[in-house]
Amino acid sequence: MRKIADAQADKAEAEKAAAEGQPVYDGKIRNSEDNARFKEIRAVLAKNNITRGISPEKLRIILEELGPTYIKLGQLMSMHSDILPKRYCDELAKLNYDAPPMPFSEVKEIIEESYGCPASEVFEWIDEKTLGSASIAQVHRAKLKKKDEDGNYLEVIIKVQRRGVYEIMSRDISLLHRLVKLMPPVGDIKNIVDLDMVLDEMWDVAREEMDFLNEAHNIAEFKRINKDIKYVDCPDMYIEYSTDKVLVMEYVGGCSIDDVEYLTANGYDLNEIGEKFVNSFIKQVMDDGFFHADPHPGNVKICEGKIVWIDMGMMGRLSDRDRRLMVRGVRSIAMHDIQATVNAVLDLGDIQGTPDRDKLYVEIKNFLDQYGSIAFGSLDIAAALQCLMDIMKENGIALPHGMTMLCRGLAHVQGVLAIISPDINMMQIATNRITDDFIQNLDIREEFNKYGRAFYRAMDRGIEIPALTSQVMKEYLAGQSKVTINLNPSKEFDELIYSSIRNMVIGLGVAALLIASSVMCTTSMEPRIFGIPVLGAVGFSFAMIVSGFLILRNIGLKILARRRRRRKS
Repeated sequence: MRKIADAQADKAEAEKAAAEGQPVYDGKIRNSEDNARFKEIRAVLAKNNITRGISPEKLRIILEELGPTYIKLGQLMSMHSDILPKRYCDELAKLNYDAPPMPFSEVKEIIEESYGCPASEVFEWIDEKTLGSASIAQVHRAKLKKKDEDGNYLEVIIKVQRRGVYEIMSRDISLLHRLVKLMPPVGDIKNIVDLDMVLDEMWDVAREEMDFLNEAHNIAEFKRINKDIKYVDCPDMYIEYSTDKVLVMEYVGGCSIDDVEYLTANGYDLNEIGEKFVNSFIKQVMDDGFFHADPHPGNVKICEGKIVWIDMGMMGRLSDRDRRLMVRGVRSIAMHDIQATVNAVLDLGDIQGTPDRDKLYVEIKNFLDQYGSIAFGSLDIAAALQCLMDIMKENGIALPHGMTMLCRGLAHVQGVLAIISPDINMMQIATNRITDDFIQNLDIREEFNKYGRAFYRAMDRGIEIPALTSQVMKEYLAGQSKVTINLNPSKEFDELIYSSIRNMVIGLGVAALLIASSVMCTTSMEPRIFGIPVLGAVGFSFAMIVSGFLILRNIGLKILARRRRRRKS
């Protein structure tokens, strides 16, 4: 992936150099620009004293100072609460989505380069004032030359990609891969994840968002899937006017979904909006497996009594398997079934190494004790999900990419509900939907056959129990019974036993050395120093050095352990 990114950036720079008449030899121009950018990044890092460690606030400030590309990366990183500590994700979520807008002359140039003709031949009017400007693109209101049935020019939104953003992000990602090797520890991140892999994943997401034709296909798919839902809509696409750098879609009026004052003034029922909003999102996740991955209030509007989803550059997808496992997990949590929840977590996640099932069982039990007894009306789903992801992270279980996007989306949905209809609980609606789907899809004959077979197997094996019990008792009375015990100690317990035995062995060695040195001091052994045999003095000195080292080492380990506990808290 890094080679591809470098190659794409090299190609773009070579084309740019050729167009400007500059010679290109062995990527010297690219290396020169890389070095200049690297110096700029290094200056920002030095300014913020990165050698003294990175706090969440410092990381956010650094990304803001590095510019729009890194702001976008920070926004994507904030979605990975399964990888980054929660305090870092919360801080990165504060990154400003706005970026300095491009001059309108540059916007017009990009439009005309994409169409190969003057903008006036396509648009009757383009508003020079931007509706919004982000790190990848900015949006303008316009009117097409095309007219509607009433003879009015069609009002549209033009989304224009920033010039060279693909090449800039490609080069910056390549530089970030190099900087990862120099980065000091951020919590325990470098020990638990492959940061190069995370950068590659974020680059994939950013590339999808930069591909406007991909967004056009997302809009068309979303519209097709939700065509029968009367209260859900998304903007119409004008695909004939869209390119990979310019996206033209229907203009949507109305207001943001969290504009309580406007909605109330225009007679909307906020609870009805909240219920329909949640139902729409849950349908996207559970029924379609194709959902809006960034449903913050700016991307969801209310217009003419409909919930209109916009900005579909980042969409999440769940496979049928992931959806089935997720439903199974929600059902097991609702039923407070610890073992079923453990199995669902293990089946759903990507496991690194061999999981400690006993430890996971205890932590899941504590999780269900904490959240399973809370009434659905007062359940904080974002906090519950964060707690569950912390458990998975501690046990080396990573969520699939689609599930991390879903967790972020759920947090956004709950945030909207807290503003417009705080009495509505998303978990209750999701559980009701799972129950309804289970009842509607219930096949009585199949269930009867399944449980009938299970009952037959249990009875068949149950017949053997008296004979097996008799055999065990005979072996026990004859002294021939054997018990096999498999111990699976945790990593912390292993380290404790190892360090205890090591310290005991070293202690015994030091004690033996002290005794031997003391015996030597009672003899007339030559040579002597200060009246003490040299060999005895060396023994005493060595024993004191080893003892001092052990004392200082134990003090250092306690300080490190205390710092780790502070970081986790």
